[in-house]
Amino acid sequence: MYDFAPDTTLAPDERYRQLADAAHSLTDGEPDAIANMANLSALIWEFVPDLNWAGFYRVVDGELVLGPFVGRPACIRIPLGQGVCGTAAATGTTQRIKDVHAFPGHIACDSASRSELVVPVIRKGEVIAVIDLDSPDLARFAEADAAGIEQLALRIADRI
Repeated sequence: MYDFAPDTTLAPDERYRQLADAAHSLTDGEPDAIANMANLSALIWEFVPDLNWAGFYRVVDGELVLGPFVGRPACIRIPLGQGVCGTAAATGTTQRIKDVHAFPGHIACDSASRSELVVPVIRKGEVIAVIDLDSPDLARFAEADAAGIEQLALRIADRI
């Protein structure tokens, strides 16, 4: 049994370090990518406050396909280069969006989402997935959030 109890009073860099350590422990030795993404989505949900969606989109045959997540039902397929997730996957760069309604081509899967953080997961130089975090709060994600999820993506890239 796993019992990860994040301390929400910690500084963001320490909380994200603990998240990455917990993710490493949780996925250590498990070869099933879908199971790992499911557990990682739940873990992110526990460690990162003020979210209304946390999960993965996988790169499959040249498009993003919904993976495991926590939150309301979501768009199933997203073309590369479209929306925040598609842009992150196509460019291989983190997208930290303060107001999704101001993002050109934003794909509104959940009308309650107001800000978004999308981090590509890169293995052997290729984007294989993105970690997508949505919040109902404007400008929810700071640079520390982006850096923390980027470190998580590096640590779990060979497990999903």
